[in-house]
Amino acid sequence: MFISKKSILSIGFLLMLSLFLAACSGSGDKTNTDSKDKAKGDTKGGDLIIASLSDARSLDPHSSNDVPSSNVASNIYETLVYLDENMEPTPLLAESWESIDDLTWEFKLKKDVKFHDGSDFNANVVKANLDRILDEKIASPRAFLFEMVTDVEVVDDYTVRIKTEYPFAPLLSHFSHTGGGMISEEAIKKDYEEMENGREAGSYISENPVGTSYFKFEEWVPGEKIKLVRNEDYWGDKAKLNSVTFKVVPEALTRVADIETAAAHVIEPVSPSDLSRVDGLSDASVHRQASASLSYVGFNAEKEPFNDVRVRQAISLAIDQEGIISGIYEGTGIPAVGPLAPDVFGYDKSVKKIPFDPEKAKELLAEAGFPDGFSTTIWTNDNPDRIKIAEYLQSKLKDIGITVKVEVLEWGAYLDNTANGKHDMFILGWSVATGDADYGLYPMFHSENVGEPGNRTFLKDPELDALLEQGRKEFDTDKRAAIYKEAQEKIVDLAPMVYIHHQEYLIGIRDEVKGFRVDPDGIFQLKDVTIE
Repeated sequence: MFISKKSILSIGFLLMLSLFLAACSGSGDKTNTDSKDKAKGDTKGGDLIIASLSDARSLDPHSSNDVPSSNVASNIYETLVYLDENMEPTPLLAESWESIDDLTWEFKLKKDVKFHDGSDFNANVVKANLDRILDEKIASPRAFLFEMVTDVEVVDDYTVRIKTEYPFAPLLSHFSHTGGGMISEEAIKKDYEEMENGREAGSYISENPVGTSYFKFEEWVPGEKIKLVRNEDYWGDKAKLNSVTFKVVPEALTRVADIETAAAHVIEPVSPSDLSRVDGLSDASVHRQASASLSYVGFNAEKEPFNDVRVRQAISLAIDQEGIISGIYEGTGIPAVGPLAPDVFGYDKSVKKIPFDPEKAKELLAEAGFPDGFSTTIWTNDNPDRIKIAEYLQSKLKDIGITVKVEVLEWGAYLDNTANGKHDMFILGWSVATGDADYGLYPMFHSENVGEPGNRTFLKDPELDALLEQGRKEFDTDKRAAIYKEAQEKIVDLAPMVYIHHQEYLIGIRDEVKGFRVDPDGIFQLKDVTIE
């Protein structure tokens, strides 16, 4: 299906584009030549071409929680707050805020901000967005970000007062999350209208995304590309690029060829096995960014035999974490002890990990009633490194009697099926976008968030739930840190997953691209990018 939204271009740009196409039409291989010429760009802005492994799942920021979707959506929508390079909350659509009391926050909003459809950003829009996220009919996987909100009061056109059920320490960080992206109220109304006609929530918004950011949506050809163009009416400093094209390129070697031939400016990810090849290019290199993310192998704790903690611990004992990092990731990234990366608030270096001990693994399997092992499946998407991990586990678990069948699923189906609990074992990642332990633990391990919000291991533990609830309500930093230390120790012991590593984002960038930045949560910052 082709989804298109025409943008208004200046006459001068149309003439330039016509001359450009005319010049390209003489080539025998027109498609390839067009791609190369576009990637070279021009000093006035140009079209930045990003070749990515996976397509976005949805361009409704309230209806998706995957990085490919967020990378596009974060350039269309803006949030009330954003986190600066030091992960500190900084004004964006909200110009200031104050805590009235433990349960009440007041935000003063920027004036004269327009959505891409020409409508105004104001307090009513903020209320409409928060009401929508929390609407059970929408069933937003982002609802956990704001589930503590009990009331959104419009004080005046540019003042909104938000009340919470309980004191919530990381509220500002949550308002910086892409899941809190502000959507045009007109688009929200149209989405509800289409729901009344039988369409799924978010369908209209995903096809017609309308935010306030420095880029706006032009077209989406699912499975092929998404194109954004510069918002000429942006309220702040405009983007330097004319446009950005997110091109879907599932094959790692094809992405490498794209950057070699200038068919793309940026490729992501660069497979660790291709590091030296890309770094060896005369006109491109690999950008390495330490992350706040986790790569893991998860178990479905609701399914036998993974509902037995001894089985989960046994598999954890049988996996050589260092072997995966050195053999598959070429030594990139930081070995994970538990779910939190060292730069995330709440991380505690004293937490002990489950060691590599195959003999102990066999003992635990026997205790659990599986002295001869069992047969199971492990799912992954078409990420080549995850496929290698699945094959590695298949080999290693055979040593303790477990027969593993590897199944590779398309990205959308993979997310749907793991959200619905149809899996046995699976390989995935999680990025702590807020830099706070609450986001690293609450959506991943609280029983209320099983499925699409983040808890795809379907772990349900009342004691852990209580700790995670306590941690998000505590304002004292030292007390919060102590709570999260206890929670991490319990999570490691419950072993709902094998914690692999906190990856380095490996992104290939051509030398003519300047100003490209990646956040610790893997989101591209494209506003100040230029092509020289």
